[in-house]
Amino acid sequence: MSRLDNISLGKIVVIREKLLKAQKDGQKIYRFESGDPSFDVHPNVKKSIEKALKDNKTHYIPNNGIPELRETLALKLNAQNKIPVKPAHISITNGAMHALYVCYQCIVEEGDEVIVPDPMWTEAVENARLAGAKTVGVELKPEYDYVYRAQDIEAKITPKTKVIFLNSPQNPTGAIIPLVELQKIADLAVKNNLWIVADEAYEHILYDGGTHTSIASLIPAYDKVVSVYSYSKSYAMSGLRIGYFASTNELFNDRAAKLLRCTVNGINSISQWGAIHAVQDTPEEWYAEMNAEYLKRRDLFLEALKGQDVLKPYVPKAAFYLWCTVKDGIDVEKLSEELAARGLGNAPGSCFGDSHTSKQSIRLAFSCDTKMIVEGAAELTKFLKDYK
Repeated sequence: MSRLDNISLGKIVVIREKLLKAQKDGQKIYRFESGDPSFDVHPNVKKSIEKALKDNKTHYIPNNGIPELRETLALKLNAQNKIPVKPAHISITNGAMHALYVCYQCIVEEGDEVIVPDPMWTEAVENARLAGAKTVGVELKPEYDYVYRAQDIEAKITPKTKVIFLNSPQNPTGAIIPLVELQKIADLAVKNNLWIVADEAYEHILYDGGTHTSIASLIPAYDKVVSVYSYSKSYAMSGLRIGYFASTNELFNDRAAKLLRCTVNGINSISQWGAIHAVQDTPEEWYAEMNAEYLKRRDLFLEALKGQDVLKPYVPKAAFYLWCTVKDGIDVEKLSEELAARGLGNAPGSCFGDSHTSKQSIRLAFSCDTKMIVEGAAELTKFLKDYK
């Protein structure tokens, strides 16, 4: 049996396909299942891509990324994330999902255990399994604001544990690990000589005074940390497929370079030139405007869910998802299918984990445009009003 036989295609993908077919057949649909930002890339990024094409920068490029981009990201990581890295510590990938694939392939061996949050974005877990690891879930509970806690992680550590994976800000809950708790997790990893793989894709999408801290900045001398980032969310460049990771571990970087050569041998050159200017030339006001619009969409959803008891939402501090606990006694899978049949995209909690918290929850995304949120939220209100 192939390892791929134990990997799902993903319930979100299945729901998306149904919605797109319904749309093709003329039904009005609302894309609440997808985490694809509705915003266009910044004009400066478009100009840099056009210039790269005009300058014929369309040939093979260095395996780990063009030097100019790695230098730009080293400056960014040092200044914004407080991670002391050099360009040689950074590799460019085909999105953050590819970065996670590379990370696990370079770190784990058959039978190793990777501790993960539950709920958790599906691909982050399945890429660990694809590398031969066993994933061990730590249930994130609503009574603790879905925070990934060091004491719960510690209870899952065994002699086979190799990696602690974390995602903060988190998909699907929108929770942020507080600094005090993040330090405890960092200290726990050091104490047990474990790797940390930190997915920080939502680092810039923050609300209500929320802040992001990179765990690598808390233990700068510890080299078993890989920090993973994405251009898809912060810069709305999802289709351009740019991600990257940073680590000071020499053996890891040596292995990663080999795997990158054997899988992609250099990421899209044009996207990389655009990625430089996304970091260098994107005004701070652009982030502020984008986050303000996300906040507006979040609050429209929250308003739509008032006066009903089917879904109890957690108010996210970051990202663009509304994670809702479904009332006990209601079949979440059935609810999900009925919502989708009405054109309301969603992702049942079982997409994200096996815990009770996951299975009795549902995720709604507010990354689609505001007009769709307004119209879809009204439909959601009507749907839930008499739902039994």
